[in-house]
Amino acid sequence: MNTPDPAPGTPLLQVDDLHVEFRMRGSTVGAVNGLSYRLEEGETVAILGESGSGKSVSAQAVMGILDTPPARVTKGAVRFRGTELLGLPEKRRRTYRGAKIAMIFQDALSALNPVHRVGDQIAEMLIVHRGMSRRDARKRAIELMDHVRIPSAASRAGDHPHQFSGGMRQRVMIAMALALEPDVLIADEPTTALDVTVQAQIMKLLSDLQEEMAMGLILITHDLGVVADVADRIVVMYAGRAVEEAAVKDLYARPAHPYTEGLLASVPRVDVRDRALSPIKGAPPNLAAIPSGCPFHPRCPRAREERCAGEVPALRDVTGTGHWSACHYAEEVLGG
Repeated sequence: MNTPDPAPGTPLLQVDDLHVEFRMRGSTVGAVNGLSYRLEEGETVAILGESGSGKSVSAQAVMGILDTPPARVTKGAVRFRGTELLGLPEKRRRTYRGAKIAMIFQDALSALNPVHRVGDQIAEMLIVHRGMSRRDARKRAIELMDHVRIPSAASRAGDHPHQFSGGMRQRVMIAMALALEPDVLIADEPTTALDVTVQAQIMKLLSDLQEEMAMGLILITHDLGVVADVADRIVVMYAGRAVEEAAVKDLYARPAHPYTEGLLASVPRVDVRDRALSPIKGAPPNLAAIPSGCPFHPRCPRAREERCAGEVPALRDVTGTGHWSACHYAEEVLGG
């Protein structure tokens, strides 16, 4: 596949004004409503938000694996090194999937085929996409399993998914995603259902592999603690759109959107004693009937009814230094 060299300064991956909707049973659900972000070479971007905020759907749109119907990308662009992916014929789109942009799914047991050995599942990708012989592909599969630190990789390659622990299955998924040496790796809730010790191991592994292979890494999660030590930037999503984006240290120190403040306030901290957790009141919005104005205003402690209910706040660089917020009063917060 021959593609022109990208212009200088072109991001590795750029998502621009992405809209995805689901049409079913006579209603339309706006799952993603104007999401934009960019990923640079060797950068780690975390996408945070509650369940239903559109994180995973946006990743599936980037990968081109949405079930259509009922899902439809109605607007926007997804560019890999400047090449628009959304309008490509499916045959050409497949040449990017896995080889250029790969994804780790959150439920490894469901993503892996239960009746095939894990080594064969990894090898199959190399046979199909790289034309390798079955013998060479199996040898490479064992090397990949060893690379993601699965003990006794040669013997474990003959095991089935149910014979692995949750953490080891996640390592198998990472090995599969790395098989074709992608430039972008999307990890969708990679530590879901794992205990905290294994979570730390998986995040350390992803961070090490990202640095070693110079990949761009997108981490999708609802857990702020999981990405605190590995992300360069954080994009916070609410009701299908980005409401805040900043460098990780800046966002944790000075959140500019009340939703981000609420997420941080609801997380236990070991460095602060005698502080009660403060959950966000209310419930996430119905995506088939998103509130007018700022979608967070019904739950917002500092909402001013007339403006917040009637005017959608634009996502803008509040500080001029890359701290973006979609709150009418972000300047007041950061200025204070």
